[in-house]
Amino acid sequence: MIAFPECRHPRRKKCGCTKAGTQRYKCLDCGKKFTESTSRFDGMRIGAEKAAQIISMLCEGMSVRATCRLTDTNMETVLDLLGLIGDRCKAFLERTIKAVAVDDVQVDEAWQFVFCKERTARDLRAKMFVGYTPRIGDSWCFTAVERTTKLVVAWHLGSRDQDDANEFCRKLSVATTGRFHLSTDGHRPYPTAVRSTLAGRVDYGVLIKIFRNATPDDQRQYSPGKIVGTKKELLMGNPDKDRVCTSHTERHNGSMRCFIKRMGRLTYCFSKRWDNHEAAVALYIAHFNFVRKHNSLKGKTPAMASGLADHVWTVAELLEKIGPT
Repeated sequence: MIAFPECRHPRRKKCGCTKAGTQRYKCLDCGKKFTESTSRFDGMRIGAEKAAQIISMLCEGMSVRATCRLTDTNMETVLDLLGLIGDRCKAFLERTIKAVAVDDVQVDEAWQFVFCKERTARDLRAKMFVGYTPRIGDSWCFTAVERTTKLVVAWHLGSRDQDDANEFCRKLSVATTGRFHLSTDGHRPYPTAVRSTLAGRVDYGVLIKIFRNATPDDQRQYSPGKIVGTKKELLMGNPDKDRVCTSHTERHNGSMRCFIKRMGRLTYCFSKRWDNHEAAVALYIAHFNFVRKHNSLKGKTPAMASGLADHVWTVAELLEKIGPT
C-alpha cells in the first residue's frame, strides 16, 4: 500500500475533515495527520508552502522560536529545514556567482560568536576531551559587495586570520572576471591575500580608520571608540583615491544584523552550532541577491542588476532553483 505524501507509513485511518471539508487521515504508526492533497517538501513532514513560509520568516529577521510559534512547527523541523536549504544555497551561490563582471568591490568582515565568545571558548577547549573539539567561539563573516549593483559577490565564514583571508580572496577571484577596483579596511592579512590571488586584476586601495581610545561609555554601548580620522593607502595597480571606500559593505553588515536574527547583538539568539550559523548566512545571501528588492536599484534585485536574473524571485522559486545539493 502506498503511503500518503506527509507520511511514509502505509497504515492509516480516517480522522475527521478540514474546515474546507477535505478528508483527513491519521497514521497508525506515527500519529501524524494529513490530507491526500498535502505535498511534502523533500521528504520532510511539511508541505512546500509551509517550507517557503518558514524560510521567508527566517530571512526577514525572525528567530527560530518565533518562527516555530507562528507556523505551529516543531523547532527541530525548522532547524532541519534551515540546514538543508542553507547547504543548498551555499552550493547554489558557488556555481551561480562565477566570473561575474564587476566594477567596484568593497570588502569587510562582520563579527559574531557561536555558542560563546572566544575567551570562554579557549577555556572550554582546554577542558574538552581529546578528539572532541566542536567549532565554537568568535566567527568572522567576510563579504565582498559590488558598489553599483549591491550584489554580494563572495562571502566566507571563518576566523580573522591569514588563512581565512586567503580563502576569501580566492573565492572572490573565482566569482569575478576582468579588472576591477577593490577597497578594504586596514585588516593586516588583506594585502598579502590580495597579492596572492588577485594580483594584476585589481586596482587596490585601503581605508584605515583611526579610533580614539575606548571610553567607559563606549564599552557600555558594546562598540569601539569613536572614529577621529581616516587614512587612505593606494597599494596595488592604479586605484582612484576618491573611490577607496568601505561604506557600502559596512551598510550591508547592518542589513545582515537586521535580517539574520542570530547576528543581532546583545540577544539570546546567537548561534549555538557553527553549521546552523553558516547555513543561516548562506540562506540570507541567496535571499538578499535574488529575492529582496532594493529601492536604490529601482525595485530590482542585485541579481537582476548584475544580469544573473531577469525578474524578482519569490521564496518558493528560490527553493526550486537551488535544487538538491
